Amino acid sequence: MKREKLLSKIAELGAVFIRHGRKHDIYENSRTHEWTQIPRHPDINEYTACDILKKMSK
Repeated sequence: MKREKLLSKIAELGAVFIRHGRKHDIYENSRTHEWTQIPRHPDINEYTACDILKKMSK
């Protein structure tokens, strides 16, 4: 999955950007206060993307 598509999907779920890490960006769901790391690769593995979306939708 393309990184930009993943970022738009988690934004729809209520995630907001918190800060930059070394190789990842940190996003937090404003409703549940769950946070996750999004890699800064142009293409993100489908399994990783599904795990991120599942965590952000809780």
